[in-house]
Amino acid sequence: MSERVERNQLIIDQFRANGGQLGGGGLPLLLLTTTGARTGRRLTSPMAYATDGPNLVVFAANGGRPTHPNWFYNLRADPAAHVEVGTESFDVTATITEGAERDRLWAQQLRAAPFFADFQQRAGRTIPVITLSR
Repeated sequence: MSERVERNQLIIDQFRANGGQLGGGGLPLLLLTTTGARTGRRLTSPMAYATDGPNLVVFAANGGRPTHPNWFYNLRADPAAHVEVGTESFDVTATITEGAERDRLWAQQLRAAPFFADFQQRAGRTIPVITLSR
């Protein structure tokens, strides 16, 4: 198991053991479970999120890497997913935002977490912004 996979599993285990709370006071986290585009396996990824009205918003920043994260490709292939937020757990449908809507949500995230601008610069690609709706 890679170091990154082990770290993610530790975060997932802590998230679930502590009712969706993690120490550190950083950005709020959720767990997103997608269906693997190639494997068909269910895969869970911890990630920061924002809210926009009733929707959750996630960002395919991948820590500023030049490629999109695997979960993004999974959602593009199958937008049905499952989310754990705090002690809640529910199904969602993902929509990859575009144009003015993407720009509005990205700007909102930059106000809340300015370091996302560094992810954008390092990535050298437009970071997808995805809404998750019940």
